[in-house]
Amino acid sequence: MIEKLLFEMNTYAALSPATTEILKTIFQVKQFKKNEHILRAGEYAKYYYFICKGLLGYYKLDPDGDTIYKMFFEENSFCASTAAIIEEKPSTFNIIALEDVELIQYSAKAFRELVRTKHDLALFQIAYLEKNWVVKKEPLEIELKWESAKERYLELVKNQVLFKRLKQHHIASYLGVTPTQLSRIRKELKE
Repeated sequence: MIEKLLFEMNTYAALSPATTEILKTIFQVKQFKKNEHILRAGEYAKYYYFICKGLLGYYKLDPDGDTIYKMFFEENSFCASTAAIIEEKPSTFNIIALEDVELIQYSAKAFRELVRTKHDLALFQIAYLEKNWVVKKEPLEIELKWESAKERYLELVKNQVLFKRLKQHHIASYLGVTPTQLSRIRKELKE
């Protein structure tokens, strides 16, 4: 499993053997059962996660206590409450296992210290952030402002692997609609 993580990291930037060996010392393999929280809102985020198997949901509760999913993380994805780590504040988001999950967790503090001293790891971090926080995230932010729930649903359907793994209430929450509204969208698309 650790080799899988290292392989993924090397797709962003080549890591030296020395950096690789140091990283191995901070990696911990963990397992979580379906519906188990990896992080709860209000807790300090101490770890970064790499999903080897399973599906994670990243969500918060609205003022009425309804779940609002922001993102889903599949295999070979990195996940964390990054803003909470950077700001050293309690997380406003929850991370939950939507399926049984096997992941690798590693200390955010230890990793961030290594980024400061290991040039190759800093290049990984830059490349990762550019791809996932700028290139990938920017269109999502635009979609949320301008596209209808129906258009966002059709975009989600394009990722069939993820789509088939989600329950209808996850999809409705992610789209910001009620389950009834989602049913209407699906019915309209079938016609």
